[in-house]
Amino acid sequence: MEPRKNRRGYVYHSVEGRYLKLNDLKEVALGLNNRYLIKENIPLYPRPEFHVSRLKHDTNREGLQGIRMKEGFMNPSSGSLLWWSLAVGPEEVASAERRLLETIYPDRTEEQVQMQQSFLYKFASSPAFLSSSRLGSYRFTFSLEEVLKAYSDQFCGGAEPVMRVLRTDLYKQEVMYAVVVHGPAHQQLYDNHPLVTDDPDSVCAYRDGHFLWRSEAMCETHRYQMVRRDDEMQTGVEPCTWFPEYYVWDNVAVALHVDKKVLKFDVDRLRERLTFCDEGAAVINRWIPFDSIEEAEEWVREFWPDYPSALKRDDGVGLDGGDKNVEGDGDAQELRATN
Repeated sequence: MEPRKNRRGYVYHSVEGRYLKLNDLKEVALGLNNRYLIKENIPLYPRPEFHVSRLKHDTNREGLQGIRMKEGFMNPSSGSLLWWSLAVGPEEVASAERRLLETIYPDRTEEQVQMQQSFLYKFASSPAFLSSSRLGSYRFTFSLEEVLKAYSDQFCGGAEPVMRVLRTDLYKQEVMYAVVVHGPAHQQLYDNHPLVTDDPDSVCAYRDGHFLWRSEAMCETHRYQMVRRDDEMQTGVEPCTWFPEYYVWDNVAVALHVDKKVLKFDVDRLRERLTFCDEGAAVINRWIPFDSIEEAEEWVREFWPDYPSALKRDDGVGLDGGDKNVEGDGDAQELRATN
C-alpha cells in the first residue's frame, strides 16, 4: 500500500484503482500494525447490500457561508475533487435487511416472513449511518440523479459522466472506497482506473441510477452479534456478553472532478436540501466549533432570509451520538470537510 499524508500531516495508506475487501486488505496491509484491522475475535455481524440513490455533503459554518455565496460546492483547497458520501437512511437499511434475509433463507413461508423481527439497524453503529457529523453542523443531501445531472450539464457539456474506481484508503479505523466522477475532458487522467460497473463481486457497484454498497464492516462498535435460527428460518441479534469490540468500519465516498470550479445549484434548492447535524464523536478538526441548533437556525435565516420553513435535524439510522472510541486522527472524512 502507498503511504500518503492528509492536510493535517496524518499518514494513511492507499491502493489505487482497486476496491479491496477486508480479507484482501488484511493481506496487503501486513506490516502496517493496524490494531483494528488485524482483530480476529469479532462477533458475527451482517454484510448486507445497500442500494443508495442519495449523496450527502457535510460542512461547518464557514463552508455553509461559502456554499451560499458561491451558490454551490467546490474544493477550496489545492485539490481538484469535490467529495460526497453515500446517504444511507432507514429505507435503505430496511430494504437491505429484506434482501439479506431472502439470501439467507430463500424458501421462507409467508408466516416466517411475518415473524421476522427487524435487526439490521442495531448493527448500524458506524459514522456512515449516523445523523451526527464529524465534519460540521450542516448537511446537504441530494439525490444521486440530481447531482449527476448538474455535473453533466456544467462539466460534461450534457454528456454522461464517467464513474471509475478511484482507490481504497486505509486509515487507523476507517476503510474508504472512493468513486471518482469525471467528464470527457479528463478521460486520459483516469484511464488507468477501471469503470464502476454492475459487478456482483465488488464492494461498490452501480446499477440503474443507484450505488450498490456491499458493506464489509458496517458496525465499528460491535455490541451485538447476529444469531441464525435455521430451524425457524429466522435471524436475530443478541447483546455481546463481554466488552464491545472496536473494529474497522467502511464507507463509500464519491469524488467529483471539478478543478477550481463550482458545482452550482439553485439557492432555494440548496436550502431545501439542508439539515442540521449534532456533533459526532471524534470530530475531524477540534479547532472548528460546531453550532447548536439555535445558532444554526440563526445563521441559516441570515443566509436564506426568505425561506419559509425552519431548519430540520437530520434523521439517522443507527445508535446515534457516535462512540467515543472512534479514532479521529485525520481520517478519510477530512477529505470531505470542504465547501
